[in-house]
Amino acid sequence: MPGPYRRLAGAGAAAIVAALAAISVFSQGREIEWRYFGGDKAFTRYSPADQINRDNVRNLQIVWRRPAVDDKLKQAFPKMRVTSYLRSTPIMIDGMLYTQDVHGFVSAFDAGTGGTVWQQEPFARTEEEAAGQSTRGVDYWKNGSSDQRILVIRGEYLYALNAKTGKTYPEFGDRGRVSLHFVDHQPLADKFSDTTGPLVVGNVVVVTGNTAGAGDGGDKKEAAPENVRGFDARTGKPLWTFNVVPQDGEPGTDTWGGESWKIAGDLGAWNPMTADEQLGYVYIPLTAPTASAYGGWRPGDNLYSDSLVALDAKTGRRVWHYQMIHHDLWEYDNVGPAILGEITVNGGRIKAVMQPNKNGFLYVLNRVTGEPVWPIVEKPVPASDVPGEHASPTQPFPTKPPAFDRQGLTEDDAIDFTPELRQQALDVLKQYVLGALYTPPSIRGKDDNSKKGTFTVPGAWGAGNWHTGAFDPESGMYYAVSLTLPGIRAVASTKDNPGATMEYAGGIGGGNNQQNQPPDFVQGLGPQLHGLPLVKPPYGRITAFNLNSGTQAWMVPNGDGPRNHPLLKDLHLPPLGVPNRPAPLVTKTLLFIGEGSDAVIGTPQVSWGWGKKFRAYDKATGTVVWETELPSGTTGAPMTYVHKGRQFIVVPIGAKDHPAEYVALALGDARPSTNGR
Repeated sequence: MPGPYRRLAGAGAAAIVAALAAISVFSQGREIEWRYFGGDKAFTRYSPADQINRDNVRNLQIVWRRPAVDDKLKQAFPKMRVTSYLRSTPIMIDGMLYTQDVHGFVSAFDAGTGGTVWQQEPFARTEEEAAGQSTRGVDYWKNGSSDQRILVIRGEYLYALNAKTGKTYPEFGDRGRVSLHFVDHQPLADKFSDTTGPLVVGNVVVVTGNTAGAGDGGDKKEAAPENVRGFDARTGKPLWTFNVVPQDGEPGTDTWGGESWKIAGDLGAWNPMTADEQLGYVYIPLTAPTASAYGGWRPGDNLYSDSLVALDAKTGRRVWHYQMIHHDLWEYDNVGPAILGEITVNGGRIKAVMQPNKNGFLYVLNRVTGEPVWPIVEKPVPASDVPGEHASPTQPFPTKPPAFDRQGLTEDDAIDFTPELRQQALDVLKQYVLGALYTPPSIRGKDDNSKKGTFTVPGAWGAGNWHTGAFDPESGMYYAVSLTLPGIRAVASTKDNPGATMEYAGGIGGGNNQQNQPPDFVQGLGPQLHGLPLVKPPYGRITAFNLNSGTQAWMVPNGDGPRNHPLLKDLHLPPLGVPNRPAPLVTKTLLFIGEGSDAVIGTPQVSWGWGKKFRAYDKATGTVVWETELPSGTTGAPMTYVHKGRQFIVVPIGAKDHPAEYVALALGDARPSTNGR
């Protein structure tokens, strides 16, 4: 496919080709690091490493494994709950891997053998302190050769650890850690939590995070705002705060009608951040506002919900923002990383930022100015018939690239594997309101003859999520990993709930609420038939976009999906795709991706909702060139590096029936080893 890989025209082409040639030479035996858990601060999930290629990938094998569960903690606190959802992707710097175990404690281990060098100790030997969970990664900061630090968020605290010893710095915060508990809007701000991890830009540590706010399905208006904050990397001193809900005197309060900005919140970022270190900008993808299914009490566009915000990392000052969803009623968060890269459009080189949304669109903007690379058009969308609701009359629709997954639902989208299954699917769908993307939530009827809500595609789990996206800087190709998970968006009156502060509450009949559901309801799939979705496949896919032209290059299902279901196995169907959240890894020649795991939150509770396969795709065509079966499903993003002339791929895995661990793959005949602590 010559289009995505055509030579770049213009005076800069020779320099670009020379740079790429240097990358190739660099990868022939020298160290290639993985300095942030997205590969780099641009979060490309890309490496120039090329020792493993399509000609020899068949020789990959497991060369070491190490548990991500601390046996000493398990023995000390036998009643402590230990999850298998290992979110963290290691970083590799100076021959050392740094990452969190499943408890959230940092491990440092040898990049060649997986052998432990040091392990972070609990701040106090209590079960409360020992209990925890990993974020998606750690970050690294150095001041000369003598001061090298690992910054990590665990629970309600930001820690700074000595990269050589794992010890805390007494002068950092309070004896080595800084409290991240939100102090504003008390007592609304419950315990602070973070799934992302910190991002270091210069000498500033940027932190997002969440609280136990009202959230979707709540019947309360009030929630903590979950602001973005910057801290000094040396001392932990707070430097700045960016209000994700504009406060008195700030631009944007007029987008929260009825002064609802005074009590709104629950729209912080819980997904990866990115940074342009040359510009000094950090890019924050923000989420849906308080109780997203009903917004009658918050008329207006509701800035900065569902916006990508570029901040000056030194000061926290807003540089620009772009809002993807006005007055969100669907929980269409910006969840995947805002990947940075350079693309060539109409002969001009553009510093771009690429933001995927749960709605299935990829928004491509100029990362310096926030202007769309291709027009994004405000189009009319369906109105709401819920009393008091103020749905936005229009929403922004990108003209390029096309959507990376299914959007909206009509009867034509019902499964048609057999005439019988199609008719059964149509019979179920008749119980719901159907419509195009942005058809708003509807009132759930109280009797069997009434509609049960709006059948929404994508659902609240989204088409994209934290796993979506990787970018190849050589070709300008963006790889969107997505899943088709419908949901029911419905609201119901709260007049029988004296504690409610809203007239209607959302999430009834959908989302995570399993009450009042039809008998054949599966989390993540919504209403379904005998364990099968009501909508057509693929249920998990990879879509490649040429971002120099804004066009789709190819799309393939990822995984078998339900093709071997008892009702389908005799039809000899092609792969139908796995509806999970595996994250991609792009190298000089290949695209690697797994099939997810049932340990990942939101996984459909069906046997075909995940798998153990790990594949290499030809990144130019989407053809599978190799696959293997790992000990368990992937729970976090894979990464790669070259250490002492050998390329490794490290994958976090785990499942409900398999404890979390890290698995390293490499070429050669080295005997696999298991490295404990």
